[in-house]
Amino acid sequence: MTTTLQFRVDKKMKSDASKIFKSMGLDMSTGMKLFLAQVVNTKSIPFPVMSADYWPEEKKRELVRIAEKTLRDYKSGKIKAYDDVEQMHREILGK
Repeated sequence: MTTTLQFRVDKKMKSDASKIFKSMGLDMSTGMKLFLAQVVNTKSIPFPVMSADYWPEEKKRELVRIAEKTLRDYKSGKIKAYDDVEQMHREILGK
């Protein structure tokens, strides 16, 4: 038994996807069936899901953790802060 699935996308996305499917010898319906088959087979979305800025959420969370640790280390005096880049260069280079 089959059923009908309808959803809305903007014209450009539909056109672009249709061209890509066509280049692979598929029509839109077959391309979407292939996607859904992969969802069922993998029991997941069959590709990494990223935010609009193309950073995976896991990477963003890691960056926030690093920033929070750096701020804690700065506040506790574990890391040194410089007033400007020249001051940092002078200390690093010993000049």
